[in-house]
Parts: sequence; C-alpha cells; structure tokens
Amino acid sequence: MSAYWLGTILVIFMLFLAGYLYFKKRRSKQLTYIKNYHFHPAIKSKLLAKHPQLTEDQVHLVFRGLRDYFFMCNRAGKTNVAMPSQVVDDAWHEFILFTRSYKQFCSKSLGRFLHHTPTEAMSSPTMASEGIKRAWRLACAKERISAAKPNRLPLIFGIDSMLGVENGFKYSINCKDKTSPTYGSGYCAGHIGCSTGCAGDSGSSFDSAANSEAGFFDSFFDGDGGSNGCGSGCGSGCGGD
Repeated sequence: MSAYWLGTILVIFMLFLAGYLYFKKRRSKQLTYIKNYHFHPAIKSKLLAKHPQLTEDQVHLVFRGLRDYFFMCNRAGKTNVAMPSQVVDDAWHEFILFTRSYKQFCSKSLGRFLHHTPTEAMSSPTMASEGIKRAWRLACAKERISAAKPNRLPLIFGIDSMLGVENGFKYSINCKDKTSPTYGSGYCAGHIGCSTGCAGDSGSSFDSAANSEAGFFDSFFDGDGGSNGCGSGCGSGCGGD
C-alpha cells in the first residue's frame, strides 16, 4: 500500500476518533447537567397542588423519576420513549409551563427540544407498544435490571403504585402473583421484557454500551443498581422523542 493511501486512512481514522471523543464528551456534559439540574421550587409547589398527599421526600422521588426520564431520552436519540408514570408526567408538564427554563434545559441536556407526549400505559395487561418496550429497556439498563428477567421494577415504572397515585399506572413484575397489590388490575411488567415482548428485535449497540459504561452511569445517577444490565438479548434499545 502506498504512503498516500496510508496517510488517507490515518486521516480518516483520526477524524473518526475526534468525532467519537467529541460525542462522548458532549454526552458526559449532558448527563452531568441532568443530574445536577435544580428544578424551580414553584414547579414543585404546582405538583403538590395537584398531588397534596405527597410528602417532601416523595416529591423529591418524583423529580428523580423525571431526571431518569430525561436520561432515557438522552440515550434515545430521536425515537419515541413512552412516559410510563402519571405522577412523573404531571411533574414534566409543570416544568414545560416554565417555557424559557424548559427550552434551555432541553438544549443543554438533549441538544434538541423535547416535545411533551401524554403518558402511555400498555394497551392491555400483557400487550406493550414499542414506546413502552423502549422505555422499559432504557429504564432497566439505567438501573442495572435485567429487562428479560427483572427482580424489581425500575423507579419510573413503580412510582405510581409506590406513592398510591390516583389514576396512576400500576405495574407488577408478575401479574399472576395473588399477593401483589396490583393483582387483577395492573399491568404485567414481565410481558414488556424480552422473553415475551421483544421477540422480533435484534441486539443493539445501546445494550453493550450500557454494560461497558456501567461505572460511568452509576457515578452520575443515584439509586440502586441491579446485578445485570439490559443484556444483548434485550433488543433494539435507544428510544426517545
């Protein structure tokens, strides 16, 4: 191979590497921004006006769930990620009403404006849309839960039930468990996972990236981590709106 072609290949490689490092640095800054963002106290007051039963700690948990959702959308690119929680959706809606702050937040955390889409539950206890499947995979990957065989619910899927939100979306890992508080009335989270709900999907780069960047994400987001990431069997995974 001539020196000309070797030089050309080297230039292309250096450009590719520079682009990769730029993208990685930008994403790191975006995730840091999401983690450290302080929501205006008035947003929390408006959420409390709608859900007066919530304690201060529970309100903090709701906004942690909202940060999780923005994290998921950051990982998502431009495909749809369903919002699976009514109370987190309410917090999101109140945030959007602060239009200038919300626009700035979207620009710094996502690099684009994230339009609001209504909350979305499964169409039946065992039938999940692509938006819900994607939200499930992303939420599980974020919390190091196996999407195919979850041992607990990610926060954003469990929070409505946890806080007793009226008209909230209630999910259960095993809807056949008669001891579950959502038995007979909730949605089966186990049917969102890959073992039953993702049969047509192929493995994605997000799944391997989620595992390789586990230490990075764990350092940027609080909360418990499961023993497993999403795994290569979880199907195509980067969603967003």
